Amino acid sequence: MLYKRSSQLFAEAEKVIPGGVNSPVRAFKAVGGTPIFVKSAKGAYLYDEDGNRLIDYINSWGPMILGHAYEPVVQAVIEKAKLGTSFGMPTELETQIAALAVAMVPNIDKIRFVNSGTEACMSAVRLARGFTKKDKIIKFAGCYHGHSDSFLIQAGSGAITFGSPNSPGVTAGTAKDTLLAKYNDLENVATLIEANKNEIAAIIVEPVAGNMGCIPPNKGFLEGLRQLCTDNGILLIFDEVMTGFRLAAGGVQELLNISADIVCFGKVIGGGLPVGAFAAREEIMNYLAPLGPVYQAGTLSGNPLAMAAGLAMLQALDNDRAIFKRLADKTAYLAAGIDKVLKANNVTFTINTIGSMISVHFDAASVVDFKTAANGDNETFKKFFHGLLQEGIYIAPSAYETWFITDALTYEDLDFTIRAIDKVSKTF
Repeated sequence: MLYKRSSQLFAEAEKVIPGGVNSPVRAFKAVGGTPIFVKSAKGAYLYDEDGNRLIDYINSWGPMILGHAYEPVVQAVIEKAKLGTSFGMPTELETQIAALAVAMVPNIDKIRFVNSGTEACMSAVRLARGFTKKDKIIKFAGCYHGHSDSFLIQAGSGAITFGSPNSPGVTAGTAKDTLLAKYNDLENVATLIEANKNEIAAIIVEPVAGNMGCIPPNKGFLEGLRQLCTDNGILLIFDEVMTGFRLAAGGVQELLNISADIVCFGKVIGGGLPVGAFAAREEIMNYLAPLGPVYQAGTLSGNPLAMAAGLAMLQALDNDRAIFKRLADKTAYLAAGIDKVLKANNVTFTINTIGSMISVHFDAASVVDFKTAANGDNETFKKFFHGLLQEGIYIAPSAYETWFITDALTYEDLDFTIRAIDKVSKTF
């Protein structure tokens, strides 16, 4: 495939945008080469500026669960745009999507909409600190909760890719209130809690990690976190920005039957537009202004275009609960096919899956946390990424990202992908 137009556009972008991109992982630094510039997308496919068609396995990093340019979402946005794009005032739409979200997700009474997953997680931690009147939080190495200062301590995803997980600009005062734990290691968490008795406001976790590849929780891990939080007066925050409304209608809380105290959402809840949200039971949410002392605000929060897109998306999922089984079946089919061809070509690998999330790690050992995710063979991953790109398949340009399966993918697309992986893996 030729990427002449993309290369020209990247060169132009570098002159006026830092690194030529508005989010670092897009720069292809982890894999080399020039970023692909997208012109349009429909269903399971991307169409780039050079006219190439690519089967898409990132789906805007998760929200396109029903495929790109899903007609009900597009029409909802068009119709709402005709009436005005932003008011900075309440609209009925906000109540409608809030009521539907609360009905779909267990263990939440109220929800507040913001503009991104980062903002949702940042606000959830502030709320937890205000509610508990404690300052410290526990996060897990390799889990990414956005780029708020509190979270850029061994964050996953782009922070790993660029080799600087402790970002300059984060003050020592902020860093000291963020305690770092090992994912899937309850004993480590218990030790941190004991060493910081009565100082920890919250534990924030991706209940299924997606920013060091797809890493499901070990059996008993989330249950153990729930118990530790209950026993020590700590709030458990589930960052379901990736998993909410994707792994089940009610997210991981429903899928694994575990109750969090605060839940953060993004991605799917916006139908592809910039939306985040955080939710909890009434006594916690009532600590937010204007009812309570914890301040949080946003001029564009509840933006009518975003609310229209999100409502259309959630309605589609609520009306077709079988989608989650379809997505899981497609993911399992793809995983089985990849497993077969990589084994046939004597490639060292591990595949992680849960629901509609999947990642391929080029290491024989189980990938269960940040350390084991970092053991993968990145040189092989680079060959894998560029090989698939040449075959017309787009996966995340980083070994530390999960793939996302969309309902728009056909089994013919999956078979094409498996054949392409077979072809590419013969070159390793």
